[in-house]
Amino acid sequence: MALDNFIPVIWSARLLARLQKALVYGQAGVVNRDYEGEIADVGDTVRINSIGPVSIFPYVKNTDMPAPETLNDAAQMLTIDQAQAFNFQVDDIDRAQQKPKVMDEAMREAGYALADVADQYLAGLMWQAAPATSMLGAIGSPVDIGYGANEMSPYIALLRLGRFLDEKNIPRAGRWAIVPPWFEEYLVMDGRIVGSGADAADTRAVNGRVGRAAGFDILVSNNVPFLPGGTEYKIVAGTSLATSYAEQINKVEAYRPQLRFADAVKGLHLYGAKVVRPEALALLVADIGTPAT
Repeated sequence: MALDNFIPVIWSARLLARLQKALVYGQAGVVNRDYEGEIADVGDTVRINSIGPVSIFPYVKNTDMPAPETLNDAAQMLTIDQAQAFNFQVDDIDRAQQKPKVMDEAMREAGYALADVADQYLAGLMWQAAPATSMLGAIGSPVDIGYGANEMSPYIALLRLGRFLDEKNIPRAGRWAIVPPWFEEYLVMDGRIVGSGADAADTRAVNGRVGRAAGFDILVSNNVPFLPGGTEYKIVAGTSLATSYAEQINKVEAYRPQLRFADAVKGLHLYGAKVVRPEALALLVADIGTPAT
């Protein structure tokens, strides 16, 4: 990559596309990007407007209706409070000897690394926002998921999370659950998970999707939060109604380091998120139980 061929807008777009392909918690369908606007710097805010409930009344023929009610609006602010940067170089000798060019590969790796950090941020934000009335298990007292005595099967646990969402009138369309690899393995043992099969083409567009079970798209991620030692996993389920996410590759700059014969690139990823409807989230606090035999 020669510096005279470097176009920041194009590289920023390519990096953002690669970043989004690696997101699980931050992908479309898990979060919404309805309020993503121009982000110029850390500390920028995005205003999220919402309308209060509309009253319903019985209509009586030939009778005047009540006066129109005044709608109540509520605003929440999504703050861009996260910033991650990268800065790498490729020596001129290495660049000349490499085919394909290593700079392009390095940019791809930067996108995946940025996505991993953003996903961890979103995972922590979501599980902490889930209401206590939609929680199965508790912090410090997880549910043993497995097939042994006094353990709950993963399928039954998902059904319970679905019931929590039903009781809060959350639409069933577009529901997802993000699980660690061991939970997926236990779920497949149950035999009630629906594989991608006929919808393989659609599945390829959803990062981490392995199938459906209990009304949820099952997504697998290594970023499911857990305590040190691999216990007390925070498995979040919900819909994209819950969380708004905004991000921007704010700057990507190419330069020549003063004391090196090398091309270098540095960039800045700005993002923020807010759980605007916590009732659209449910949480399973789980521990690894006994596998099926």
